[in-house]
Amino acid sequence: MRKWLIRDAEEATFNVNYPGARTLEEHIKKGIIVLDKPQGPTSHTVDAWIKEIVGIDKCSHGGTLDPKVSGVMVIALEDSTKLMPILLTSKKEYVGIVYLHKPVFEKEIRRACDELIGKITQLPPKRSAVARREREREIFYLEVLEIQGQYILIKVGCQAGTYIRRLAEQIGWKLGVGSHLLELRRTKSGMFTEDDCVTLQDLVSAFAAGEEKIREVVHPLELIGNGVG
Repeated sequence: MRKWLIRDAEEATFNVNYPGARTLEEHIKKGIIVLDKPQGPTSHTVDAWIKEIVGIDKCSHGGTLDPKVSGVMVIALEDSTKLMPILLTSKKEYVGIVYLHKPVFEKEIRRACDELIGKITQLPPKRSAVARREREREIFYLEVLEIQGQYILIKVGCQAGTYIRRLAEQIGWKLGVGSHLLELRRTKSGMFTEDDCVTLQDLVSAFAAGEEKIREVVHPLELIGNGVG
């Protein structure tokens, strides 16, 4: 069930009227898009495409995805960008493939993953946009979905700002064999899942079709409530 963000008028950071009563222009300005980001473009490139498709001057994504990573990206439009602090700190879930550099027994793999559940310390990669100093992040769950030889399919629920590529390396460090991440997809961002997503082509088609379809792909900002986690 969706949870609605409700604030007293005196606490609101901007004027909010009932979502269903908004004009299409107001609906877009106070809207969010839950996008299935494709592999290839950077997150900032996707923002630029969204602005062009929707016809707005400002939008922002809640949690950057590397060019090679696909999946759930929540994008706030115009006035909704004021909710960025909520979107950026929401919990995330990923599914990825980790490749071990040497064969390891399954029970050892599962034990190593279990040992990484909880609070861990990570050093951001050299090419990251943040200062390279160790920082603590929490792993809520780290499930081994499948093992085929040296390939491991994992599902991770984690605190925002966790580096999954680094986590994949940490699995290898635990096992003493080395490892790296081959593929990654974000499956949840806060309360939003893959089932909530639309593609870039869906957006193009909706904005070509008119108001009814636009309201189906642009959601009111009130959806961002306690469920962001």
